[in-house]
Amino acid sequence: MTSPTKPAGPPPGPPAARRRLIRELLLVAGLFAVYKAGRTLSTGRTDEAYRNAGRIWDAERALHLPGEGAVQRLLLHGDALVHTANTYYAAVHFPATALFLVWLYVRRPAHYLWARRVLAVLTGAALALHLTFPLAPPRMLGAAHLVDTGQVYGPSVYGAAPATDTMANQFAAMPSLHFGWALMLALGMIAATRSRWRALWLLHPLLTLLVVVGTANHYWLDAIVATVLLGGALLLIPRPVAARTAAAVVRGHVPGPKAPAAAAAPAAVSGPAAAVSGPAPAPASAAVPVPVSGAAAPAPGPPTPATALAAPAAVTAGAGR
Repeated sequence: MTSPTKPAGPPPGPPAARRRLIRELLLVAGLFAVYKAGRTLSTGRTDEAYRNAGRIWDAERALHLPGEGAVQRLLLHGDALVHTANTYYAAVHFPATALFLVWLYVRRPAHYLWARRVLAVLTGAALALHLTFPLAPPRMLGAAHLVDTGQVYGPSVYGAAPATDTMANQFAAMPSLHFGWALMLALGMIAATRSRWRALWLLHPLLTLLVVVGTANHYWLDAIVATVLLGGALLLIPRPVAARTAAAVVRGHVPGPKAPAAAAAPAAVSGPAAAVSGPAPAPASAAVPVPVSGAAAPAPGPPTPATALAAPAAVTAGAGR
């Protein structure tokens, strides 16, 4: 008796899925902790941060970029509007990115790995720039004449004195990860979904850009640099090929493998005729007729494939007379 064939391996059960989830949570939390700890290394470079702020402000004027004050004046038309902008800046950034990763992890695992790697590369590049180029935000720059909306209208995520703020590095304005992460969220959702309205996800980075500039937390160039870094991360870590191909096949854009054309072969014939190989039998109209009694029978000769296949039928017909 042959032993039953064993399956290649059991499907991953709840323990394996749980271990994978814990591993991902620890990995993401560890990367974020490293980023937060690294940002604090440039907190003491206050003079350099203010000098860089002046250079960025002059560069924006030389490039004829719109002034950040134009966006802030729109927000200052009403206390409710500016308070909403401050709340958006303080409360949407991290929760939205976390929900984005959780949804991808549950519904689009291949896209989750891609998005997590892109965000890790983007954040690592941002940390390197924070350490090499400390930058005071426009709310601290006297030449900008902007209002610190977080301190004046609330809520604020930063301490009143940047030098004593132990929760955040206020001299890490470039690049704007608020905008970089929001843009990746939009691009990731557009790539992972098939809704006809998925382009509306771009409203999130657009709104984030207006908020970070209008609240005087970032310059326009902070968002531009974040976009360049994100583009480099996307080039370095492309979308999974399997995910792209599978999605295209589902949509019908990429045809799957074609089934081979069925070969025109005669049906199996039981008996001696089954051993005869050769071309397909002739059509029924071309079958060899049964000789009429009294007629001279032709001399026997080597059977052709057609006569060999028709022989059983001829015998049967003769037996029935």
